[in-house]
Parts: sequence; C-alpha cells; structure tokens
Amino acid sequence: MAASVWVYVQRVLIPYQVADAVAHGRPRGVLSDLYPRWVGTRELLFHGKDPYSSEVTRQIQTGYYGRPLDPSRPDDPRDEQRFAYPVYVVFYLAPIAKLPFSTVRQISAWALGVLTGISLLLWLRAIYWRISRSGIAIWLLLVLSSVAAVQGIKLQQLSLVVAALLAGCAALLVEQHLVLAGILLALATVKPQVALLPALWLLLWTFSNWRERQNFFWGFLAGMTALFAASEYVLPGWLPRFVDAIIAYRHYAGGSLTELFAPAGAAAITLGALLALAAVCWRARLAPAESPPFMLALALALAVTVILFSILAPYNQVLLLPTVLLIMRQHREFWEKHRLRRVAFTVAAIFVLWPWAASMVLAPASFLVPAQSIQKAWAVPLWSSIGVPILILPLLSMLLVSALRDERSALIGLNSGPEVRVRDTRRGSS
Repeated sequence: MAASVWVYVQRVLIPYQVADAVAHGRPRGVLSDLYPRWVGTRELLFHGKDPYSSEVTRQIQTGYYGRPLDPSRPDDPRDEQRFAYPVYVVFYLAPIAKLPFSTVRQISAWALGVLTGISLLLWLRAIYWRISRSGIAIWLLLVLSSVAAVQGIKLQQLSLVVAALLAGCAALLVEQHLVLAGILLALATVKPQVALLPALWLLLWTFSNWRERQNFFWGFLAGMTALFAASEYVLPGWLPRFVDAIIAYRHYAGGSLTELFAPAGAAAITLGALLALAAVCWRARLAPAESPPFMLALALALAVTVILFSILAPYNQVLLLPTVLLIMRQHREFWEKHRLRRVAFTVAAIFVLWPWAASMVLAPASFLVPAQSIQKAWAVPLWSSIGVPILILPLLSMLLVSALRDERSALIGLNSGPEVRVRDTRRGSS
C-alpha cells in the first residue's frame, strides 16, 4: 500500500502535471514550496534585500516557474509565490541558506520525512496510546505514504515542520514541561494560519487555571518576543509588509472554503465551525492536559483549521493525524454501540483508505498501460481528499461529547461522597 502511493505519484501524477503544463504553455521550474522562503532568506541575510519586495518576488518566480509570471497569459498560474511568511522563517532556514538549492531540496525532503515520523511518535505519546513495535511500524508506513505526507515531502512544505512542532507541544504539555511547550507553540506560528486556532485554545486553557498553567504562557511569550525582536533586528518595520503579503496571498493562493462555496455560504460555515469550536473549548478548558477532553479539543482545533483555511491543500491534512489516531484508538466505541455510528465510521474509513486502494490499481497499471491512457486517471486517488476532514469531524465530535460527559460525571461523583469516589476511581484505573 505504501509503495503504491509513491509509485502513483512518480509514474502517474507528476508525468500528468508535466504533460498538462506543456499542453497549456504553463511554466515549470523547481516547483518547491520551500524555494520562495529559501530565496527570501538568502536575499535578506546575505544581500540586505527586503524579501517582500517586488524585485525578490520576480527572482522567486524566475526560479520557481522558470520565468516571471505574465498577467496577460490566461494559462499562467495564479499563485504569485511571494515571500508570504513572517520574516523569522529566515532563522529556520539560515543553516541551509548557503547551500545550492538542489542540495537543500534533498536534505529537506529527508528531514521532512523524519519529522513526520517523529510527529506520529509524539502524538502517540500525547494521547497515551501504547502500541507494539510492529503496530508503530505499520502506522509509520501508512503515515509516510499518505497523500498529505507525500505531497508535503515532494513540495518541501513547511506545514510538516509546523505539524511536528505542534505534536511536540502537545507531548510536552502532557508531561508537564510547560515552558518548553510554550516555546514550541511560538515556533509553530511561522505558519500563523495553521497555529492560530490551536494557540487560541491552549491560551484559553492556560488562563482558565492560571496558577498551575502560567508557565506555558510565559514560555510562549518568551518565544514570540525573541522571534519578533530578532526579526525587527534583521528587517526593521517588517510587520506591515508581512500583513500586506498575507492580504495579497489570500487573493491569489486559494485553497479555502471560498473556492467551494459562495461567499455567504463560506462565511456561514466558518462562523458555525468557530462557534462550535469555541463552545467545546469552553467546556473543556478546565480539563488537565493528560485528559481526553483536552486532547480531543486540540484535535478539533486542528481539524477545523484544515477545513476553514486549507481544505483544498492535501499536505495540510497532516494536521489530522491526532484526530485519526484518537478515532482509531476508540474504534470499538463506534463499531459496537449504535448502527449510525458504525455507518459514519465505515464511510469515513473508506474515504481515508481510498488513496491507497486507488493507487494499488494505478501503480501496477502504470507499467502496463500507455502513459497517456493511465494519466487520464491521475485524479482518482485524490477524489476523497476534500471529504476526509469533513467526514472525520462528526466522529471526533462524538468522542468529545462522550469525553465531556464522562468528565462531568466524574466531577459529580467526586462531590457526592466517598462511596461514589471509590467507584469512579476503580472505573478510571480500569
């Protein structure tokens, strides 16, 4: 299964993209999402140029696409590939900024694969799911061959770095290393749209029990202060330029709900999802970090992030990893309780497993069928990508409702006398 996805990408998807670009006169260069950040880092640190400037943007486009984009050409890509990150991304890339990009590409691809594997181990630790070594090996194979991970590695997407930082933050929180967890959350803000909702939930959780959790806030504040101060040192007045770059990015990049729905519909879905997330987080705000409601609320924040901000970008679905792990750990709860739950679980499982199933047909067929014929099916493994975050969200919500109900019952039991306390304690240890 794992090999089939990689073979499909190499022998079907990429050849189709190359052929389609040639047919429409669409430019193709390095096509690495790391390239604009790498160029911006070099120009700022070594030549003192503003990475948000038009001059650097043209330089980025020349390398990324092979030439600057021409607005008069209707088939040219919409994505302008500007330097649209906080300027402190240059500190992440400074160690590799002097290397040739061909070398950077190879190093980053392997590094992102390793980080994605580490993310899995960290999430397993954060949710207290102890599985066998063979089970870990199977999960690693599936995660590293998921469409999200494969696309992220192929494009050298920093979303995989942010996903690893958030996983590390969660694991440190359950181990009560609050300062370090806060610092990792600050580092994850290098992609603000990805870190925003998890950060808001964790800050609400912190302020809800300030005496015991304040070290997390101080770690986060220290990390953000250091990043902003260092950024201001290397590029004074960078923040307004970054805001302008983000505004421009929202117009040309796409990938959000507005690509699928009318503005009114997208706004209604966004408002409804944010209100639901706020209600859940408010209910779970007093839960300790090692409790199910806390981790489920964090997983929900990540799932809502994927749906609202990047539903059309498969690589961001690496953020759904804790959701999938939590659902699979409790799969019996869906399968043994209610028929509707079994149906919901089955449909979601089909959507999640579809890319592997389709790739297992297309990968061997790519050696037997002419390239032009097999490339017509290039999109088949991607059919389920939009549905995955939408379908697993109800399953996560069911787990959350059960966890919050159990938490409330436990609190009532603790206030009802010693007899109930003993019963709750036994249930908890069992």
